[in-house]
Amino acid sequence: MLSKIATSDGHGEKSPYFDGWKAYENNPYHATKNTDGVIQMGLAENELCFDLVQDWLINNQQASICSAEGLYKFHDIANFQDYHGLLEFRNAVANFMGRVRGNRVTFDPDRIVMSGGATGAHETAAFCLADPGDAFLVPTPYYPGFDRDLRWRTGIQLVPVPCDSSNGFKITRQALEAAYEKAKEDNIRIKGLLITNPSNPLGTFFDRDTLTSLVSFINEKNIHLICDEIYSATVFAGQPDFVSISEIIEEDNVVCNKDLIHVVYSLSKDMGFPGFRVGIIYSYNDAVVCCARKMSSFGLVSSQTQHLIAAMLSDNEFVDKFVAESAKRLATRHKQLTWGLEQVGISCLKSNAGLFLWMDLHKLLKEQTFEAEMSLWRVIINEVKLNVSPGSSFHCPNPGWFRVCFANMDDQTMEVALSRIRTFILKNKESATTTTRPKKKLCWQTSLRLSFSSRRIDDIMMSPCMSPHSPLAQSPLVRARN
Repeated sequence: MLSKIATSDGHGEKSPYFDGWKAYENNPYHATKNTDGVIQMGLAENELCFDLVQDWLINNQQASICSAEGLYKFHDIANFQDYHGLLEFRNAVANFMGRVRGNRVTFDPDRIVMSGGATGAHETAAFCLADPGDAFLVPTPYYPGFDRDLRWRTGIQLVPVPCDSSNGFKITRQALEAAYEKAKEDNIRIKGLLITNPSNPLGTFFDRDTLTSLVSFINEKNIHLICDEIYSATVFAGQPDFVSISEIIEEDNVVCNKDLIHVVYSLSKDMGFPGFRVGIIYSYNDAVVCCARKMSSFGLVSSQTQHLIAAMLSDNEFVDKFVAESAKRLATRHKQLTWGLEQVGISCLKSNAGLFLWMDLHKLLKEQTFEAEMSLWRVIINEVKLNVSPGSSFHCPNPGWFRVCFANMDDQTMEVALSRIRTFILKNKESATTTTRPKKKLCWQTSLRLSFSSRRIDDIMMSPCMSPHSPLAQSPLVRARN
């Protein structure tokens, strides 16, 4: 009775990435009400600078049409429905995009197309650039939601470009060429390359030479390049600075057909506003801008949100203070977590961007397989009570890697999480060094047969599919871009 889309599993809810969210939703940690609950470390949200935003709102109440100071604008804003968006909104977003990239590149407000978050922006870009059956190359590991955002309703395919731990998960021209040629052999038409810069889940960003090589590759193949830059203002330490694809294509030594270049952006990560659903498509292709703007009717940003964001992002003093303080606080939290992990012998990929770590637990695997990775992940959910995301859900080619988010909690919760990790690792070390019982299995291996909680992840994974719009128990998928 329903359509193929409605009855398909293209939404991706069966992925362990989303199963971890369900485990948290069913048993959420609370500092006083549920101290034995699951701590959410699978959600890439930036909650470290809300105090700065709240202070700005208190001092700029005219920015809201729902305040006494801003009420005079209510009629005009409430009736505005032009899908081009408020001019002041597009000007402010263009200004913000330039400032967080060090003002090394400028953005034209007339090329800014609104969308309902980066999720909607990616889908709209896919609709504009490819037909059902066409494909995009995507370096691994990559954000699990891409399988939903770009594939579910568009009918396109994603072709992984394997990047592994042997070289720090760096993309190579050889890997790109191999994936491209293999797709051709399989009669798959490649229409573009999709990259995330800075990377989710790696927390790294591409250097100038790599970006130049990628531009050369797509120009040579005459395919599109979609660059997801939603974490561009989360770079928090080190040199060189973050480099946007928009900088690369302006360099004199770079030969590029700009019609092939498209940037996806949002305010969900850099500003910590996922609920505002502010997504942006910035294309250098006039036809794509025109088509995407027409399609944006299906996912506009509310005029009330546009009005507020326009005022906030036009305040350059606030923007500069926020970006600098956010970087400082992200660096502090990153250092806190990496230091805590190092104390118990856990290493992570070296990173200086994003809201997460790429944690290496391959030494804890019983064997170097993805089955062993999933077994360890279930123990971390059930025994350690932490929702971290397994690398296999990011299409990582090497088992044993996990993404750990660190910016969506307060300091006390982070300390509890680190305490649980320390306890878990120390118990395993004690079990591994016990000589009185040579046949005794490691603690986490034994725990696979025990029930550490009445809400086992296996039970949760078998729960019926919940719509993000369901009036019943809230689905974790309502958080659409993390």
